Amino acid sequence: MKPTIVIYGSSTGTCQGIAETIAAKLGVGALDVANISSDIVVANDNLILGTSTWGVGEMQDDWYSGVETLKSADLTGKTVALFGCGDSDSYSDTFCSGMKEIADVVKAAGATLLEGVPTDDYSFSDSEAVENGKFLGLALDDINESDKTDTRIDTWLEAIKPFL
Repeated sequence: MKPTIVIYGSSTGTCQGIAETIAAKLGVGALDVANISSDIVVANDNLILGTSTWGVGEMQDDWYSGVETLKSADLTGKTVALFGCGDSDSYSDTFCSGMKEIADVVKAAGATLLEGVPTDDYSFSDSEAVENGKFLGLALDDINESDKTDTRIDTWLEAIKPFL
């Protein structure tokens, strides 16, 4: 596997815990987006980016400065995979929508965005992070569907590992 890092934005700790789980399963480091720098982006060929979703479908607050770092970096040749945390019960109409903002930035900066997971096994009403029947990354609801989190992570990692 090429140099890889998991970068996350987490307000309550849920997304951080998931990021650390993903990083441990891949044997790589995890970093809070509040500590991101262009040197870190340059040093890694693969970026696994995670955000919780807030408000009316926005990415986690620390990502606003993080995406500025991504925008200023040339992501050509880099591979990006996304994961998002949300609440499909209380916020069914914006479930994991925060991934969309990050996806738009990394694609515009030249990265290859890996395909996400199908929406089939999820209960939600709408998400900006869905295109053609798939999320733009791995969507997780560790509040209402924590029993599915580990299996969803493992299945997703098996799907993306060949591209990392």
